[in-house]
Amino acid sequence: MTVPSGRRERKKAATRQKIADAALRLFLARGYDAVGIRDVAAEADVAVTTLFSHFASKEALVFEQDEDFEQRLTRAVTDRAPHEPLMPALRRETHALVRHCTVDGAAPIWRMIDETPSLREYEESMRLRHAESLAKAIDAEHDAAPSTTACRTIARFVIDAYSLAREAADPEAAVDEIFRMIEAAWAIACPTGTRA
Repeated sequence: MTVPSGRRERKKAATRQKIADAALRLFLARGYDAVGIRDVAAEADVAVTTLFSHFASKEALVFEQDEDFEQRLTRAVTDRAPHEPLMPALRRETHALVRHCTVDGAAPIWRMIDETPSLREYEESMRLRHAESLAKAIDAEHDAAPSTTACRTIARFVIDAYSLAREAADPEAAVDEIFRMIEAAWAIACPTGTRA
């Protein structure tokens, strides 16, 4: 998560985290569908309007690091060293995201997501949005870029790599296995001489 710099930003981030933590506690204890927005606001000791100023929906409470993950993926493309190839940068960031989402205690959260249709739908729309942002970043980084379709395809592969590896028995090995295939696809799509 990006660390806020000013006092006001830190206070806002702390309130956001307090709301997300309260929501997760309640969802895991009672079940996602049994908990309402008012329950979360009461547990976090904030007004419902404060909750909605931090989270657009109930589903967003479960995916509280959504924007941070999206930014991390696009920054893996835009902030890499001038001569660093694209795929190793994306592989490194995917490893970091998978490690974050497979820590001890994460399994009950993913089980809740898998068992809740509205959360599965939200996750799918979030993944598509992340893929589009990543595709735009990839496209913008290449003077002689492959087609927009190729950029979108590779971005989807990267997003799917994260999801597939998270579910694997050995997530780290799964990232490497999947990225070998992604790198092969990128080598076909990317003209020689570009910053691939």
